[in-house]
Amino acid sequence: MPAASEIILPAPLRRRLSAAAAELLPGGGEVFSSPLGEPALAGPDSVSWRVFKNPLSLFIGGVAAVILEFAEPGVRSGVWDHSSFRRDPGGRLRRTGLAAMITVYAARSRAEAMIAGVRRRHDTVEGQTPGGAAYRANDPLLLDWVQATAGFGFAQAYSAYAWPLSAEALSRLYAEGAPAARLYGAVGAPTDVAGMSALFAAMRPRMEASPIVFEFLDIMRTADLLPAPLRPLQGLLVRAAVEIVPAQVRDILGLDRRWDLKPWERALVRTLGGLADRVVIEDGPPAVACRRLGLPANHLYRP
Repeated sequence: MPAASEIILPAPLRRRLSAAAAELLPGGGEVFSSPLGEPALAGPDSVSWRVFKNPLSLFIGGVAAVILEFAEPGVRSGVWDHSSFRRDPGGRLRRTGLAAMITVYAARSRAEAMIAGVRRRHDTVEGQTPGGAAYRANDPLLLDWVQATAGFGFAQAYSAYAWPLSAEALSRLYAEGAPAARLYGAVGAPTDVAGMSALFAAMRPRMEASPIVFEFLDIMRTADLLPAPLRPLQGLLVRAAVEIVPAQVRDILGLDRRWDLKPWERALVRTLGGLADRVVIEDGPPAVACRRLGLPANHLYRP
């Protein structure tokens, strides 16, 4: 997978980007800078490290992943009934984003400790869906679905709006996520494109529409989630996320063509995604993790 060539920004703009990264992932720098030299769950030349460096496609892919998660009633009830998302969507988004970055870029020991903590918290999450079905957050089937939807969302967002990924690159990305998935308990999470397609087909009979999906999307459109200069784009990025959800899932959820991007909007998101893929955020997790391993901060941006 080729690397994007770096865009060198003026120093004042670089400082503003670093400040925005710190706002989204507070306290993240120390997490990714040590222990010095310790590798992550995936290596710096992996597809994962290149995909997760793009903040715009991560936002889009994260929204798409949650839409897919919420198509399954057990996952939807577990998140909606047992998390702080409705009360504090910004805080929840930052914590979730930091967890994703730790899984990819932090030293293996830090990622393992973080994931173990998540597992312990999830041990207490259980209940019933509105339809009366019991669920447990650490149910292996639900864990497989959450891991799969995350991998699918981030991969499709990057491929659609930053840099097209081949089927081989997609399969590599899914396989690179397997060590983290096993730590979470998702032992059956797909490791290639064929496995991803098979899981989506198997889960389709469990999917159902819910007004919670639209409540979630409304929060993502209107809450103060992004740094102030980017908030006018928030609604556009949410619709970009809806657009990469598979058509059959959109039909089940009632996400009709009113959510589609206009051609000029799609072109704008792709332009922004391409630019985001070429700008080094010097204090962001990818650059800090590269320096931890003795690599230059722009390692992921060199052809």
